[in-house]
Amino acid sequence: MKLLIAFFLLIVLIIFQELISCFSLNISASPGYYQDGDFVIGGLFSLRVTAGDTRSRFGFTDINHIPEHVYVDLTKHYQHMLAMVFAIEKINKEPNILFNMSLGFYLFNVDFIEMKAVESSMALLSGESPPIPNYSCRPEKTDKLVAVIGGISTGISTQISRVLSLYNIPQISYAPFDQSLGTRVQLQSPYQFPVHTTALYQGIIQLLLYFSWVWVGLVVPDDMRGELFLRDITEQMTKHGLCVAFAEKVPEFPAKDTVNRGLFMERFTLTRVIVAFGDTYSLLRFVYNTFCNTPFGNVWITTSDWDITIIPFEQDLGYTFFGGGLSFSVHTDQILGFKDFLGSVQPRKYPHDTFIQDVWSIIFECPYFDQHWIRELRQCEQNGSLSTRPLHVWDMNTSPPSYKVHAAVYAIAQALHEELSLRVEGGSLDKGVSWAPLPWKLHPFLQKGQLGRSSNEETIVSKEVSATKLDILNYQSLQSGTKAQVKVGEFVFESQSVQHLSLNDKLITWGEHLNQTPVSVCSQSCPLGFRKTPVEGKPFCCFDCVLCPDGEIANETDKDQCIKCPEDQYPNKQRNQCLPKITTFLSHEDTLGAVLTSVAISLAAFSAMILGLFIHYRDTPIVRANNRNLSYLLLVSLMLCFFCSLLFIGQPSTVTCVLRQVMFGVVFSVAVSAILAKTFIVVVAFKAIKPGSTLQMWMVTRLSNAIVCCGSIIQVCICAVWLGTYPPFPDVDMQSEIGQIILWCNEGSTLAFYCVLGYLGFLASLSLLIAFLARRLPDSFNEAKPITFSMLVFCSVWISFVPAYLSSKGKTMVAVEILSILASSAGLLGCIFLPKCYVILLRSGGHSRKNLFK
Repeated sequence: MKLLIAFFLLIVLIIFQELISCFSLNISASPGYYQDGDFVIGGLFSLRVTAGDTRSRFGFTDINHIPEHVYVDLTKHYQHMLAMVFAIEKINKEPNILFNMSLGFYLFNVDFIEMKAVESSMALLSGESPPIPNYSCRPEKTDKLVAVIGGISTGISTQISRVLSLYNIPQISYAPFDQSLGTRVQLQSPYQFPVHTTALYQGIIQLLLYFSWVWVGLVVPDDMRGELFLRDITEQMTKHGLCVAFAEKVPEFPAKDTVNRGLFMERFTLTRVIVAFGDTYSLLRFVYNTFCNTPFGNVWITTSDWDITIIPFEQDLGYTFFGGGLSFSVHTDQILGFKDFLGSVQPRKYPHDTFIQDVWSIIFECPYFDQHWIRELRQCEQNGSLSTRPLHVWDMNTSPPSYKVHAAVYAIAQALHEELSLRVEGGSLDKGVSWAPLPWKLHPFLQKGQLGRSSNEETIVSKEVSATKLDILNYQSLQSGTKAQVKVGEFVFESQSVQHLSLNDKLITWGEHLNQTPVSVCSQSCPLGFRKTPVEGKPFCCFDCVLCPDGEIANETDKDQCIKCPEDQYPNKQRNQCLPKITTFLSHEDTLGAVLTSVAISLAAFSAMILGLFIHYRDTPIVRANNRNLSYLLLVSLMLCFFCSLLFIGQPSTVTCVLRQVMFGVVFSVAVSAILAKTFIVVVAFKAIKPGSTLQMWMVTRLSNAIVCCGSIIQVCICAVWLGTYPPFPDVDMQSEIGQIILWCNEGSTLAFYCVLGYLGFLASLSLLIAFLARRLPDSFNEAKPITFSMLVFCSVWISFVPAYLSSKGKTMVAVEILSILASSAGLLGCIFLPKCYVILLRSGGHSRKNLFK
């Protein structure tokens, strides 16, 4: 009996404690917006960024106790709630979806406070009162809960999931897809709308390439999503020749600001284009840092997750900093009738909405009195239309999160429809069984839809459409002064090889600081004629420009390597184009060629005149003294020497290349052999005329003739061997002179050529030696001195010829050889024959043999 009484008292105490708890906590910690229905969907949204929790009441005549501090009123996020209300109203008007049953909702504002998200999640399970785990103070609300939609960020979604996953209640997150979300939740992760991240990365890359923006800064939140984005986008940028100027990691807003102001200013001043990846809340700290500095005139490339039009300041100031930004948004069709619905929303239409009045007062800028953190609202227009509000507080177009919320409601409704269909087929729906299904029974049906989950092992997503289409929006100021996000292009991604970017440049405006498309590079482009060279310690986008070397060009800007011109072309002075080379050779039309031709002909004519003079005075002693036949032969050979120089002038051919060297070698050998023979006669003649000498003059004459023949035949043999082995041939020289193709005679065998010159040098040296030894014979008959001087001239010319010939190119090389031929021949002619001509013409009276022997 005592045990029974004790057990009864314990039960009464427990029931009484529960009633007392529910009664004492009757004031709601997280006031929500409730609408009854056969099934209830919970909604956890974020309408502002605060510094702490809130205990407030709403009304146009009420006094609202403001929390510790409100940083940003995100009035545009109220559209997310309205998207859920609109979707549920549409579903309730279609009785076939839920078999004449209705949907209700239970909406909470959790701001961006994770503790508040946990509290509101528990309030969905416990009722309106402050939540008590495992207790339901208002079962008429909590027993109808079938699913929850929320939250807007990964952190909020994680905390909501920690509570709901304990009861296996489906949660659909409308936050940006985060593949790491599954690692944060110990049990079941929330459903997410999958996003083709590769398409987004490729869209950003193609946009950067389209405008040639190669020096780009990155701004990401300091979390796992930011790290993954940095890793992936950096890899893609490197593949496409783009460089990361810097990577700014933004700490979450409640955290301490650790930004280096000086470095912040330097980065954003030197980098024109910034890619910002994150959402409105995660980048809020960055927005405040940006507003604390002078506008830099940067171009922002963002995603729709970060609404750059939501600025915690006035609209014009926000446009000053972020105007001209380009935003990627997943293409979604407008929800049918949603814009009209938004235009009809007014506080009087939804009197039970606990959020509309405060949002309305901010959107319509109602006058208020603010003192000691108390805001008293007065005279707010309740009949206004949201369609008249500026972009920074409201947007009539469906935002991507609103589209997700709307789709999530329909996904839950479809899951309910399929689950109820099974009941109808089983007949249980008509037997008075409870209508509210168990929430966890909806999981199989939700997994069939366009939703996915992240897990520790893998990422499970639904079937992706064949192509992903991204709209590109431009934040600009219209002519009317209003601000808007205008669609300026789109990016369609099917695969890595099939993607298309279409952009209308004329529709884009670049904000207040830029009048034309900006340039974002680390180094200015290398002009034509220059190539890039890397700068040590800097990315490959930073480089110096170096002029292309000789013979190479750069016909495009920013060339990594210069291009070598073909052999028959040469670079211009700017080294940006190859020009055809001019074919050149020493021709008769050239000034140099004409002068040399005139000189050669003149000297040949002068030789002929001397020959005629010697023939005319052939019987004089001065002509007969040294074998006049040798004199004739020498004059003829010198005349031919002058004429053979003409073979070097003109366009080279096979015949002229062979003849010029052969004639030069053979004719000069005859001339030098004749001089050697004349020198020999000078020495031997005195012995032949001395008394008792056994030498006869006819023997001396025959010996001199033999010297000429032998000396010439040896040179002919050398030339024959030269022509038989590796003869001269016409060739082209494309490298010696810039812009010219030189036609010249290749000597063939260089050894044979220098053998010819060496043999001539041997004959000349022998003549010089003999003439030098005979220099003391009587002056009247002695021809040794003129021969000595002529050989000195001859040897000096050809000794100078060798270095001059080797150091010259093209026309100059041919001219050097011609000058050497003319100079050496003229030296022989002048030193040997001019004195005799002087004696013949001016001293004709002293030609007797008697006078000569004196």
